[in-house]
Amino acid sequence: MTLRTFRNALILMGAFLVLIWGLQVLNWADGYRLDMDYGIYPDNVSRLPDIFAAPFLHASWQHIEGNSVPLFVLGVLAAYRSIGRFLFVTFLVAVTSGMTVWLFENSHTVTVGASGLIFGYFGYVLLRGFFDRNLADIGVGLVAGVLYWTILQVAIPGTPGVSWLGHVGGLAGGVIAAWLLRSAPALSWTARGRRRSGSRRPRPGGAGTSVDEMLRDLKREGI
Repeated sequence: MTLRTFRNALILMGAFLVLIWGLQVLNWADGYRLDMDYGIYPDNVSRLPDIFAAPFLHASWQHIEGNSVPLFVLGVLAAYRSIGRFLFVTFLVAVTSGMTVWLFENSHTVTVGASGLIFGYFGYVLLRGFFDRNLADIGVGLVAGVLYWTILQVAIPGTPGVSWLGHVGGLAGGVIAAWLLRSAPALSWTARGRRRSGSRRPRPGGAGTSVDEMLRDLKREGI
């Protein structure tokens, strides 16, 4: 992480919030017609592309207010390492969350909101450090887990008016993204420690050099 990437993460998520709040104003002024036109309608093939539009829309002021803070915080934590990886995570989570709703939700409902992204970012931040074997990211993930573990309760079926399927799909997408984007999967903790310790190959003529190598060195030097 660099100061520049962290700053870019803040700017990106700030712009995201400005966008969804701007759309909320337009949506509210138009009687929430945008929800009906671009929300996810299960089993409707013509509305399948709306899985990418629905996360930008919300059903009420309470809905967007409840999503804004965790979306910003978890989004920054997901993006501060790499904006490119963050965009991939966002795309994958939008697909897994949206497709879960489209395939399994009641066909007479319309689903909107950034909750699926929030759960996806949560899953990604929580497990990224463990898959990457990065102590700093593990610490960030544990802090995020302590702060936002209560959101997992909303993924349990039974909360009225809440698409728990979208939450579960988003969480699964975040976990999958953390696995797919893991760094150096074949490198063990011990091997990384040895690499960071600065071990070097022995120079010609030093300890560990074979006899043949020593003879070749002497021959090159004309001895």
